[in-house]
Amino acid sequence: MKTSLQLKLGQQLAMTPQLQQAIRLLQLSTLELQQEIQEALDGNPLLELDETVDADEVSTNNETSTAEINTNDTNENLDDIESFDTTEVLETRELPTELPVDSTWDDVYSAGTGSTGIALDDDIPIYQGETTESLQDYLMWQVHLTPFSETDLAIATAIIDAVNEKGYLSCTTTEILENFENEDLEVELDEVEAVLKRVQQFDPLGVASRNLQECLLLQLATYPEQTQWLAEAKILLREYINLLGNRDYRQLMRATKLKEPELKAVMELIHSLDPRPGNHVVSTETEYVIPDVSVFKEHGKWVVSINPDSIPRIKVNQQYAALSNNTRNSADGQFIRTHLQDAKWLIKSLESRNETLLKVACCIVEQQQDFFEFGEEAMKPMVLNDIALAVEMHESTISRVTTQKYMHTPRGIFELKYFFSSHVSTDNGGECSSTAIRALVKKLVAAENQAKPLSDSKIATLLAEQGIMVARRTIAKYRESLGIPPSNQRKCLI
Repeated sequence: MKTSLQLKLGQQLAMTPQLQQAIRLLQLSTLELQQEIQEALDGNPLLELDETVDADEVSTNNETSTAEINTNDTNENLDDIESFDTTEVLETRELPTELPVDSTWDDVYSAGTGSTGIALDDDIPIYQGETTESLQDYLMWQVHLTPFSETDLAIATAIIDAVNEKGYLSCTTTEILENFENEDLEVELDEVEAVLKRVQQFDPLGVASRNLQECLLLQLATYPEQTQWLAEAKILLREYINLLGNRDYRQLMRATKLKEPELKAVMELIHSLDPRPGNHVVSTETEYVIPDVSVFKEHGKWVVSINPDSIPRIKVNQQYAALSNNTRNSADGQFIRTHLQDAKWLIKSLESRNETLLKVACCIVEQQQDFFEFGEEAMKPMVLNDIALAVEMHESTISRVTTQKYMHTPRGIFELKYFFSSHVSTDNGGECSSTAIRALVKKLVAAENQAKPLSDSKIATLLAEQGIMVARRTIAKYRESLGIPPSNQRKCLI
């Protein structure tokens, strides 16, 4: 085999660190971006928060971060938006090795005033979070207020430890007794049952119940004896709980010999009970969403703007930047120039992120104007490739921009991914969005007769009458995604 020298010509994409940074910032959510900026502020002495906002600067920022979409002529206004792809920005804005430094240089990223730049007054107390109490803590507090012997206290503690978040006992009394046998404590099953009955009288009523039937009966036991339909409700729960769960009202009326108005009155009493007593004590932490863009209608035009409060304003520290030409040794000068270059690239990457986000948001609003005007039923089918072709970007870039980014609209706050949906063919050769079909299913279920709820087949028939051909199993899938139970579970007398 002879040794030879060959010359090959090929193309290869080389991702510079700056390009990698821009792509990474593009896919970060608002909270993650705030954390990224805070880390950059902590690690780069040439970056600082810009807490001063001039009136002229605010007007300039509003012009660059806001775009109007005319409802009559949307394409022309969309073309007027000055926005660049991330790759184009980084390719056309290469930095030289030696950066010219001027003390009056003011390269400021001005997306808006962030709440992180507000100094706290010493007189104002700092909010350190809400103190939350679990269900076990609340029950143990009541245990310490109740006279228990040492053995009963140990049994009550074991029972409370076995209570789940909904307030139900997650194990049997026999299993609790076995735990004490392993600890060499002489405890009888009757003692566990007796302590369990005492714990079940704690607040909230029905806590530590072994099943739904026991939970509801414990709550009914606290009602006065003269309560109307109390005896019938207890009989219904003791003997016909399965028929009640299946909503078989005809069989219930036949078994209890109650007429429909009487059964309805008994059901109203049962519905006043709480099947999940633990939810009154266990509170879930509220999660807040900070929208990245806002959409509102002004003078007949839909206006898209970047949320100025989503991320803090940053700028280059002028005093440190001016020291690069006055340093005594080259190491200090190189340190300042390196961090100055990193700071400038971060600012430009953030500007590019905002420009790309604004351009994609404007294109989404243009494509889905019927949704903003008329609601979910007017949503059009749209995929990532449609927006990618409209804004002349790669589909992966659109995916990064729309992931964990939120839009504040007059109809609520939606993730940008919400506006993308598959299509279903119609009789007239058109297409209908799956989001619109979900809205129609939800509307039909809301307007149905609760005594005779619509089945999935009936919903599919009603949609077919409107020209939308959808299979029954597709309706079932959409119904489950909306959290709507099947027709046999939606049937009720009340």
